[in-house]
Amino acid sequence: MKIAIFGATGMIGSQIAAEALSRGHQVTAISRSGKTVPGATALAAELADAAAVASAANSHDAVVLATGPSRTGEDHQPWLDAMATALANVGATRTLVVGGAGALMIDGQRLVDLPGFPEAYKPEALTLAAAYDAITALPESVNWTVQAPAPQIAPGTRTGTYKVGANSPAGDTISTQDFAVAIIDELETPRHIRARYSVAN
Repeated sequence: MKIAIFGATGMIGSQIAAEALSRGHQVTAISRSGKTVPGATALAAELADAAAVASAANSHDAVVLATGPSRTGEDHQPWLDAMATALANVGATRTLVVGGAGALMIDGQRLVDLPGFPEAYKPEALTLAAAYDAITALPESVNWTVQAPAPQIAPGTRTGTYKVGANSPAGDTISTQDFAVAIIDELETPRHIRARYSVAN
């Protein structure tokens, strides 16, 4: 399978690229810098570049959007606009989006809206929730899936196993390695077409 990964040098995107390569897939690692990713074809491109997204979608079997809004206090609207541009240009190519845990539901409420949700993470969580709302409004021709992590995701150990939930957190934590395993599993054997699901260790 030929997989284009936007955000392939980030904490999550780099693990997705590594997992895909380990299974013998052809990977185009797309980032702003075009940084080399061993085993992959590196490409410098912006998520907001409609032509670059369309080209990647047309020349690959799947596109993974593994970027996120700024964590340095910058306005998140440019990232939301870039996501909208990307999703408007993937066509019918299988597209898997890395979502956020904050938009998952617990007893009818979003996690980000529950008492005790850390204030420091609210801006990013609300932005990712807005992105998810926009994704659900996409036309039926867009072949999307959103995979959301457990509330805590960080580099750890690749166990190769994980639990799957629907619109609620599947557990408390997941390693970036096992999150990547789940991403490639979904690309290889699609089970959540035009749907969101969550994964946890």
